[in-house]
Amino acid sequence: MMEKKGLILVHTGDGKGKTTAAIGLAVRAWGDGFRILILQFIKGSWKYGELTALKALAEADGRIEIRPMGIGFTRNASLEEMIEHRKKAQAALQEAVSEIKSGRWDMVILDEINYALKFGLLEEQEVLTALSQKPAALHLVLTGRDALPAVIECADLVTEMRLVKHPFEQGIRAQKGIEF
Repeated sequence: MMEKKGLILVHTGDGKGKTTAAIGLAVRAWGDGFRILILQFIKGSWKYGELTALKALAEADGRIEIRPMGIGFTRNASLEEMIEHRKKAQAALQEAVSEIKSGRWDMVILDEINYALKFGLLEEQEVLTALSQKPAALHLVLTGRDALPAVIECADLVTEMRLVKHPFEQGIRAQKGIEF
């Protein structure tokens, strides 16, 4: 029997696919009987394809759940909006800590938490403290560009998605089913 060692995985970089890779990992884990929670730190009210797919898996047996906790993009946000973004990110982190310690999950994905750190919605030390509370068998996945060096240092596996070419550079808008 192989010993279960919970890992901290980071998907970062300027290329597309960080959340997609994390959701692919969640689907694989679900297929192997894991219980998975995905907390999204930035995404909010938009309807994404992954929400529909994961809802179908959740309805099958309740072993996977996704919770969009944010209010959407922070670009061009006013001071008042940034205060609201920060409140939402703080609430998401509190929920993450509670769920990490709950024993209910085999894998917790903290989607876009690196963005929350980058934009100053969360403090580095509070996220490191949250990571330190991970039970030994729990897998934690963190996504988002510009992972902090201290987060990378805590991780067991770091994957950097590198942008080589993107349709946006040719004026092509985000495509449903591809970017969202």
